[in-house]
Amino acid sequence: MVESRRVNRVPAVEGWYTIDAAPHLLGAKCGSCGTFVFPPRDNGCPNPTCDGDELVRTPLSTRGRVWSYTENRYTPPPPYKAAEPFEPYALVAVELAAEGLIVLGQAPKGVLATDLKVGMEVQLETDVLWAETTDDGSVIEHIVYVWAPAAPSANGSGSPS
Repeated sequence: MVESRRVNRVPAVEGWYTIDAAPHLLGAKCGSCGTFVFPPRDNGCPNPTCDGDELVRTPLSTRGRVWSYTENRYTPPPPYKAAEPFEPYALVAVELAAEGLIVLGQAPKGVLATDLKVGMEVQLETDVLWAETTDDGSVIEHIVYVWAPAAPSANGSGSPS
């Protein structure tokens, strides 16, 4: 008989993104001037010309365009947690045009810098950053958002949503 283990999925960083079937980043928007910020915070508009102090949590676009990218080929030092064995990964700076933001994130496992191009459309997905087994044998998967090469959009235009 095959023993099944309970798997719990938790965000690697709480409050920055959702890990449901349709994941999205959680940002904040200034109620006074409309400026967006990521990661989210509760007060202090980042726009230097605005005195607004109330930021409202809001979901951000799930598609954007590669603004820049690089590749990490060494195991980061603590306190960063990485899967064992370590595998190189691409870091992607993505422009969210509707929000006027550039958001940094990893590419999914198996997508390296050679697979990316500036201007390429990407979409938000999630991936396991690392997993751990608890004393009772259950598994906790720590989930991170990633920027994956985009599938064609439903309207066929390829524009970010």
